[in-house]
Amino acid sequence: MHESHPQRGGATRRSVLAAGLATGVVAALGPAGVAAASSARGASTAGSTLGSGWLADPAAAVRPKFRWWWPDGLVDPAEIAREIDQMADAGFGGAEIAAVHHSVTDSSVLDTAHHGWGSGPWRDGVAAALRQAARRGLTVDLTLGPSWPVAVPGVTPDDDAAVKELAYGKATLTAGAAFDGPVPAPVYAAASGVTVQKLFAVQAARVNTAYSSGKATGLDATSVTDLTSKVSGGNLAWTPPDSGTWVVLSYWLRGSGQQPEAGPHSSPAAYVVDHFSAAGTAAVTRYWDDVIITPTLRKLLKAAGGAFFEDSVELETKGLQWTPALPDAFLQHTGRPLLPYLPAIVLDNSNQIFAFDAQLTQEIRHDFWETVSGLFNEHHVRALRDWAHSHGMKHRAQPYGLQTDAIASATILDIPEGESLGFKNLDDYRCLAGGRDMAGNRILSCEAGAYAGGAYNTTWDKFLRTMGGAYAAGVNQTVIHGFSYANLPGVSWPGYAAFSPYGGAPGYGESWGPRQPTWRHVPDIADYLARVHKVLQSGVARADIAVFRQTGYTATGIGASWLTSTGIPLGWTHQFLSGPTLDLPNAHVSGKRLAPDGPAYKALFLEGDFFYGSNPTLAVADARTLLKFAKAGLPTVLLGAFDQALTPGVPDDGETAQLRAITAQLLALPNVRKVTDKTLVGAAFADLGVTSDVRYAVSSTLLNAHRATADADFYYLCNGKHAETVKPAVALVDHDVTLRGTHGSGVVPYLLDPWTGKVARLARYTQDGDAFTFRVTLQPGETLVVALGRPALFGDRNGRLPHAVDTAADSVRFTSAGLAVRAAQGGDYSTRLSNGRTVTARIPATPAPVTLTDWTLAVDDWQPGATATTTKVVKHTLKLDALLPWSQIDELADVGGIGRYRTTVTLPKSWSSAMGAVLQVGSVSDTCRVTVNGTRLDPVDRINPVVDLGGHLRRGDNTIEIEVATPLFNRLRVSNPAVFGTSARQSYGLVGPVQLVPYAEQTVA
Repeated sequence: MHESHPQRGGATRRSVLAAGLATGVVAALGPAGVAAASSARGASTAGSTLGSGWLADPAAAVRPKFRWWWPDGLVDPAEIAREIDQMADAGFGGAEIAAVHHSVTDSSVLDTAHHGWGSGPWRDGVAAALRQAARRGLTVDLTLGPSWPVAVPGVTPDDDAAVKELAYGKATLTAGAAFDGPVPAPVYAAASGVTVQKLFAVQAARVNTAYSSGKATGLDATSVTDLTSKVSGGNLAWTPPDSGTWVVLSYWLRGSGQQPEAGPHSSPAAYVVDHFSAAGTAAVTRYWDDVIITPTLRKLLKAAGGAFFEDSVELETKGLQWTPALPDAFLQHTGRPLLPYLPAIVLDNSNQIFAFDAQLTQEIRHDFWETVSGLFNEHHVRALRDWAHSHGMKHRAQPYGLQTDAIASATILDIPEGESLGFKNLDDYRCLAGGRDMAGNRILSCEAGAYAGGAYNTTWDKFLRTMGGAYAAGVNQTVIHGFSYANLPGVSWPGYAAFSPYGGAPGYGESWGPRQPTWRHVPDIADYLARVHKVLQSGVARADIAVFRQTGYTATGIGASWLTSTGIPLGWTHQFLSGPTLDLPNAHVSGKRLAPDGPAYKALFLEGDFFYGSNPTLAVADARTLLKFAKAGLPTVLLGAFDQALTPGVPDDGETAQLRAITAQLLALPNVRKVTDKTLVGAAFADLGVTSDVRYAVSSTLLNAHRATADADFYYLCNGKHAETVKPAVALVDHDVTLRGTHGSGVVPYLLDPWTGKVARLARYTQDGDAFTFRVTLQPGETLVVALGRPALFGDRNGRLPHAVDTAADSVRFTSAGLAVRAAQGGDYSTRLSNGRTVTARIPATPAPVTLTDWTLAVDDWQPGATATTTKVVKHTLKLDALLPWSQIDELADVGGIGRYRTTVTLPKSWSSAMGAVLQVGSVSDTCRVTVNGTRLDPVDRINPVVDLGGHLRRGDNTIEIEVATPLFNRLRVSNPAVFGTSARQSYGLVGPVQLVPYAEQTVA
C-alpha cells in the first residue's frame, strides 16, 4: 500500500528522527563547553611536555571502576566505607552501585520493606559511599533503578508511565465465512498485576500464502480493512467481501507488567517504565527527586561528579513494544498512518506472525523501528541525560537491546557503554565508538569480564585477553564485573556474591575484592588498565574509514564487508555512522577528511543494509549529505547496485526516482567508486589513494587503535581476537608494522610500557617520511603501545642520537649511556645506524641458559573461617624437584591461596656488570610477582610473563622468588560441593618451565 504524501519531500523521516540532536549536544555542553571541546580537539592532555613519568601514576579519573553489587539496602555504612577504601588501596578509580542479588533464593532475607532499594538504609549506604569516595578521590555512579531495566517503586503495571505492549488476538475465516461475536481476545493472557487492557483497533486482512515467510503468514497489504468502528459492546459482526481466507485481528494496549531482574527489590515493588514516553522518564526522575535525593545527597552528588547508569535495555514483552504516542509519531516521521501497517509489525514473543510482500514488509518494519528509535532517544536517553546534568552528574548507559539506533544514542550520551559478555565481536564496539567520536565525546565504557560460570575461577589473563581487542575497537574505560558487598545473612564463605550460586551452580562473573588471593597483586592489574585508559583517552580517536549504516543497531555482531574480514587483518580501522550522526557539528569535510577535528575519516564506505535483506538502501536526506561530502572531496566507495538504490522505508510517490537521481550524481564524481564484489573494496580505496595509518607486512591477528594529540600520535597494538568465538585461536604475531605520524619532521617513536609506566625510545626501526617501520612480536593477547612525538615531549635528552636500522644482535635498546646491543651468546655483532655508520660490538661469553627445577614452595592455603567473611590460612611447605600444578600435588590438590616459590641460582666468577638475564616464567596461574635478592621487580606482564633481571644479579648465589596467587575454585569444590563440586579441579600455581637466560650488553653509540 503506497500512499502519496508529497509534503514529506523525502526529508520528514530524517528531520523528525534527528530533531534536537545537534542542538542537544550544544545544550549539553553549553557555550563554554562547546568552545572547550573545540579547542581540545587534537590537543595534548598534558601540554607540550609530558615528561618521562607521564604514564607512571595515572590519576583516579582514568583508573578502572567496579560494578559494585549491593543486596538492595541491606548494607552497613561502615562496611561501605571500608569497601571504598579497599578499592582505592588497590588502585581503582570508582564504583557503580547496583542492586543485584540473583544468588538469593530466599527473598525474605532481604527485608525489602525496611531495606529495599531506595529505602532509608539504602540512601544511608549511598551517602557513606559518596563521602568516603570524596575523601579517597574516587567517583561513585548510581544505577537508575534496582537491577535492570529501569524501574522505580510506585509505578504499577496499569500506569501511564509503565512499560507497554500491544497484544493481538486472531480469528481465521475461510470460504467467505462471517465473523459474529466477541472481538478476538489476546492470544496470551496479561502478565501478573496487569488489570487493564484496552482495545486499540480491529482489522481484517486477506491471506496470501505467496507472501508467507518462515512462520509468518502472508497477507495482502491492499486488503487491510479497519473494523474498529464496527465494534459495539465488545462484539463484532463482519462478512468478508470474497470467499478467500481472511484473518480478523484485534490489538490490545496494556502494561507488560515487567519488573526489574531478580526482584523484588523494594516495597512497594518497582515496575519497568515506558522507555518511549515522557511519562516513563518523568516517573523515574520524580522518584529520584522526591524520594531518593535528599538535601544531603543532593550536595554529595553535586560534588561527586559521577554518573547515573543504565544497563542494557532488556524490555521483555510477549507482544509488540508500544507507547501511546507511537501512531502520532509514526505519522509525523513518515507522513503516513501506522494502523494499516500493523499486521506486518505485531509480534508474538519476539516472532513476526504476519507479512506483506517482502520489500514492503522490510520498508514498514524499518519505518516503525526508526520511529521507536526517535522516541527512545528523545524521551529516554536525552531526557535522562539532561536531568543527570541538573544534578551535576553524567549519564552513562548501554543503549542497546532494542531495535533502535544505538549509534545515534551514543552521540547523545555523556558515556556510552558496551559489554564483553553481550557483544558478539569488536564491530559492536565500533558502532558506539562512531557515535561517540562524531559527537566529540571522549569515553566509551565497557562492562567487562562477565563470564557464564566464572565465579571464583576467572583469571586475570582471561580478562585481559577479552579486553585487549575491545580497547583496539574504541573502549577506553573499564567497569569490571564486579565487586560484591561483603555479607548477607545465610551466605557461605567467602561471603555474599551477587550472581553465585546461580541456579545452584557457579554464576556469572567474579566477586573481586580482599576475599580473593589475587587481590594481593591486583594493584598491578589496576595500574596496567589505568595506563591503557590514559593513552586511549588522550586527544581524539582516529579511524581510517567511516562505514555508513542505514540501520544503527549494535550488539548484533554484524560487521562491514571487506573491512571486517580483510581490512582489519591488514591494519585498517573503521567506525560506523548512522543518519543522525550526519547532522552533528562535526559532520563536515575539510582536506578530504570527514570530521577533520575528530576521527578524520579518510573515506566513506556504504553497502546494502544487512538488517533488511542487504538491499542497497539510502534515505534521500542521507543521500544528499553523502553527495555533499563527496563533492567536498571525501573519497567514497559504494558496494552494490546503488544506481538502483531504494529508500529504507516505504517511499513516497516519486521518492525512489529522486533518490536515484542523487545517487547518479554521486556515482558520477571522480572520487567515488562503485564495486559489485566485496573483494574489490580494498582495490577501490587504493585507486582513490586512500591508505591506512597502520600497515602490516602480512595478514595478521594484530589489532590497532590510533589517538592523536596536538603533539603526538599514540598507537595501541594488541594481538587479539575479533570475537571470543573466532577460530582458529590467535597465533604469535611476529612481523613488521608501519605506523604513520601526523606531526611532521623531528618525530621519534617511543615505547610506552603500560605494565611499568616507563617510556623508552624505540631503538630499531626504519623511517620513510612520516612512516615508521619496526618489528612487532606479541603473544596472543599481548599489547604494545607506541607514541610518535618529538623527544622534548617525553623529556628525552638523547632523542637525537642515531638509532639502529638493522643489527645482528638479539636486540637493541637505548640506555642512559646511549644505544646498546644485547645478545645471549658471545661474539662480534654488527649494527647499522640511521646515520649510515656500521658499528661492531664484541659481546663476552655468557653462562648457558638454565631451567630452574629445584624450588622451596611455601603456600598460604585459604580456607573457610569462623564466619562467612573470615578466612583461615593453613601453611604448607614443600620441596619440589619439578614444577607441577597444585592439582597434581596431593597436599595442594584442593588448595587456593598464595604460593611463594624460592630457588637459588649461582652465577660464575666471570659474571660482570655488563651481564644480565631474563626470567621466562612460563605457565602460571593466576597472578605473580618476582623478587630477586630481596628486591621486588616491576610488575609482570600477565600475558607474557618474561622479566628482565638486569642490574639485580651478582656473581655467586642469587635468590629468586616468584609469588603466585590463585583463584579459590579448588577450595570451594570441597568447602561448598553443592555449588562447585561438579566441576573438575583447575591447574593452579607455577607450572613453568621457568628458565633463566643470561645475556650481555654493550653500548655502541
